[in-house]
Amino acid sequence: MKRLNRRAAAAVGSAVMLVLVLAVYIGGAMIPDAALQADFSRRGLAPSAAHLFGTDFLGRDMFARTVKGLSLSLAVGAAASGMSAVIALVIGVAAAMGRNAVDHAANWFVDLFMSVPHTVLIILISIALARGAAGMMVGVALTHWTGLARVIRGEVLQIRAQQYITASRGFGKGPLWIARRHILPHVAPQFLIGLVLLFPHAIMHESGLTFLGFGLPPEQPAIGIILSESMKYISSGMVWLAVFPGLSLAALVLLIDRLGNTARRLFEPREAQL
Repeated sequence: MKRLNRRAAAAVGSAVMLVLVLAVYIGGAMIPDAALQADFSRRGLAPSAAHLFGTDFLGRDMFARTVKGLSLSLAVGAAASGMSAVIALVIGVAAAMGRNAVDHAANWFVDLFMSVPHTVLIILISIALARGAAGMMVGVALTHWTGLARVIRGEVLQIRAQQYITASRGFGKGPLWIARRHILPHVAPQFLIGLVLLFPHAIMHESGLTFLGFGLPPEQPAIGIILSESMKYISSGMVWLAVFPGLSLAALVLLIDRLGNTARRLFEPREAQL
């Protein structure tokens, strides 16, 4: 009963956190462009009931810009982490199911990508692809798959040693059939959990590199752009320009990370027994 109660609590908690994340994304997507227009008559207003996060140096409502920026970060992070997880799945399964040469080549690529700092590699890829959202997503996707690929490879190696896999080979089934019918259903939980846990890393890298000027363009209301612009006005006392967007970003990242850890309890049997 205690285990069932823990799993039920984890399921409810995951549902609540997922609803909160979706609410941020949908809320930001529904904010019209008119709400982000400059209005010099309300320039530099401190946080109040009318403007929860205050207004910036152009009179734009910071709450609307923050929610819009978080929604944009969620979209970019979801696309980047999704591509990265798919790369990890393909390479992990191919390494474990293929010949030794394929396994050695996959491990070599993993070591190669892990030997280069993520930030440097993402900047180089983003510059090569003319920056922007596309360059940022490709850069994050190509640098965050290594850990998940190793996890999936280890799981597939354990599954490959099972008797039903040997029986399938004895009946003449090929590697693709075995991977589709036996391997992928078993590694789906690890894939989903890894996808969720990649999400906060993708969001932080997107915001950090946008802050440095290597990510999204300045006309986008991204959190990195908001924080970069706020640095010029903190000394004049407009600290809310950085505090509220930064805290909102940190809260969103922690929420998604918590969602991934909670989902692990639901999908992984070993975690469910704790």
